[in-house]
Amino acid sequence: MADISLSRRIDAPIEKVWSAITDLERSAETISGILKIERLDAGSGFDVGTRWRETRKFFGKQATEEMEVTAIEPLRSYVVKADSHKVHYISEFSVEEAGGQTLLSMTFDAEPQGPLTKLMAETVGRLMKGATRKALQKDLDEIAKAVED
Repeated sequence: MADISLSRRIDAPIEKVWSAITDLERSAETISGILKIERLDAGSGFDVGTRWRETRKFFGKQATEEMEVTAIEPLRSYVVKADSHKVHYISEFSVEEAGGQTLLSMTFDAEPQGPLTKLMAETVGRLMKGATRKALQKDLDEIAKAVED
């Protein structure tokens, strides 16, 4: 359904950007599209196995998804996966040094599971992809605003 790649140069060091994108407890303060975060694990950090429920407003409605970190390279990248309504979601975030700035990149993919879900994805996929791209770019812009001096 959606295979989206985005990036944003940020005038802040990698460590500061990494801290912002891995701070679950403050993510709703940083990103306006996130209404609520509820941790589902017993931890307080951010590592493989970190799980949470994230509520966002999308297309005028609230949507809540359970998410889990499935891979991480500290100060480089992490992968989050979620399954909802017969769709498997994969998001990857990465940071790298870029001429005194940090390049924050993300990819997002939604893989429909089952024939009916695939048919629906083909039907409304373009509309959803554009809106999703716009929302994710706004997230990156808000992260930049939160960490730039």
